[in-house]
Amino acid sequence: MRSLRKTWSAALAGAVMLATAGVASALEIAPFQASALEAAKAEGKSVVVDVTASWCSTCRAQTKIIDTLAAKPEFKDVLVLKLDYDKQKDEMRSLGAQNRSTLIAFKGADETGRSVADTNPASVEQLFASTLGQ
Repeated sequence: MRSLRKTWSAALAGAVMLATAGVASALEIAPFQASALEAAKAEGKSVVVDVTASWCSTCRAQTKIIDTLAAKPEFKDVLVLKLDYDKQKDEMRSLGAQNRSTLIAFKGADETGRSVADTNPASVEQLFASTLGQ
């Protein structure tokens, strides 16, 4: 019985390590805060601001693409800030965004690209790649 418990404990520990390793390689997704964007820009980080609305079908399609990109190791250091189209109008204006489903990419303080209503996985991935400075 003890041997079985040790086996299960070892298996559980291995599963936790694998799960944690997967999380560590995922990009970070957080609610938009101007202070978070400014801090990331000042630190030279890769950032994508996602202007989104819960009721927007194009936004949902973009979210699926972003979720797919989250699994790619090359994007593990990208920060995605979700800006709420319905509640954060002042923040939208400050970024020059006029529409929902807008993606704005930054590498540090530099804007590297912008798209509106793009649901092509390849071009959204290219926008994310523009933040990597390669």
